[in-house]
Amino acid sequence: MAWVNAIIQGVLVGGLYALFACGLSLMFGVMKVVNLAHGDLAVVAGYLAIGVITVTHIPVLWSFLVVVPLMAVLGYVLQRTILQGALDRSVLATLMVTFGLSVVIENGLLQFFTANSRAIGTGLALVSGSFSIGSQIQIGYQLQPTTGTDTILLFAFAAVVIGGLGSLWGTLLGGVVLGVAQQIGAQISISDETLAGFIVFLAVLALRPQGLISRGAQS
Repeated sequence: MAWVNAIIQGVLVGGLYALFACGLSLMFGVMKVVNLAHGDLAVVAGYLAIGVITVTHIPVLWSFLVVVPLMAVLGYVLQRTILQGALDRSVLATLMVTFGLSVVIENGLLQFFTANSRAIGTGLALVSGSFSIGSQIQIGYQLQPTTGTDTILLFAFAAVVIGGLGSLWGTLLGGVVLGVAQQIGAQISISDETLAGFIVFLAVLALRPQGLISRGAQS
């Protein structure tokens, strides 16, 4: 059952990687911006949800009705001020600006919320949140200030490369492959979780550098 749990966790985590990878691809395709603060903004949304739930005591899903419009306004303000100004200069300027924004967000979260992990829907207690499927399968949801850069951004880029640049389905497949590999590695040894993911990443680069589902294969 532990291996079934690992595969389920891997598929869910991989889907998360693919979701953020699609966001990166969409932003680059529409605005030509490689947003290095993409993951950190997602973490801000998570902490905002924690705050809304703590103050109003509404269910987790209902908090989205508050968080999504607020994040949309924040995204619009950032685009009209910081990002657009950088775009008017050069693509390199957007990389520097979004990198700086990432550093500011991450350190701001560390300053106000510390490095403790927190779970959406459980207040501000130091917890490792999860829900159960059956008696032995645990699905976790964790959140911490450094998740945006250390996890979301890094592995979202890896998912794009594994799946194939320019392929939406490839991105989804790449995320799932990466997530499952990490969880299987964690079953062998917790220290092998990240290592297993990068072994798969390097194997794909060596054997199929165009990705599992390349744009050429689709056409």
